[in-house]
Amino acid sequence: MATFQVETEQHGELNCWRISSEHAELLIAQQGAQILSYQRVGEPPLLWLSDQALFRQGKSVRAGVPVCWPWFGNLQRNPQAVQAMYHGAQAPAHGLARTRDWQLLGIEEAGAGLRIEFSLPEAQGELPDWPHAVELKLLVELGDELKLSLTSRNMGNSPVTISQALHSYFAVSDVRQARVEGVEGLAYVETLAEWQQRQQQGALAFTGETDRIYLNTPAQLSIVDPHWNRRITLTSSGARSAVIWNPWTERARELPDMADDGWQRMLCIETANVWDDVVELKPGASCSLTVCIASAMM
Repeated sequence: MATFQVETEQHGELNCWRISSEHAELLIAQQGAQILSYQRVGEPPLLWLSDQALFRQGKSVRAGVPVCWPWFGNLQRNPQAVQAMYHGAQAPAHGLARTRDWQLLGIEEAGAGLRIEFSLPEAQGELPDWPHAVELKLLVELGDELKLSLTSRNMGNSPVTISQALHSYFAVSDVRQARVEGVEGLAYVETLAEWQQRQQQGALAFTGETDRIYLNTPAQLSIVDPHWNRRITLTSSGARSAVIWNPWTERARELPDMADDGWQRMLCIETANVWDDVVELKPGASCSLTVCIASAMM
């Protein structure tokens, strides 16, 4: 059995838990059930935490894995079925779940690993201007790999349509040297060029601001980081789309919670249900959006 240590910490206005084992360390905030950082002992971080992150109530932290739910991005860019679920005048970007306090259901050892489970009770009919009853849980499994599973179960009497994402920020030595493999030949939506659909040629290298929705993605994508001699592998289920993002120079300067050169040390690959890949949950139905994050030296 592995030995784990759990400590309660306060970061700015946010309650957090630091969970460490002989192999890895994980920092999780109660707000959004958001993983803020993840690092294996003796290795560079796997998940990126901004040097200028703001730990404020009501604001998602620029770090780790924010949970985007029950819609992703700008609600107006979502299909009409997702938009129709929300009855408010102004819709916050990336939904309602990432800025609300979740309930920690438990932390328990499971074999050589650890299971950490959260729920968002407000999702069962108490989210503002989103009058639907969905049981929403996030399961975090910490072992040789990090596995996240976001499960939605429709507890109401009418269908519910959502888009969602596990908005993972990955740490890299220098994004200009990194590349993403597994996207070769895929169609993608280029949001920086009037949302045109294009086709990826070869692996994705980063030469400027990047904000793309990849369609019909395979179950496995990889980040190759030659300087750190590391490959980060993402294995997902329950998703047919992935969003890849890096703000580059000008956009990073506009972000108050990112250093001007912070873009060099991160990239986002977001395991997602977006664009034409949204989820309709009939009464009683459930879905799980899952990603398993592993690393290996090359």
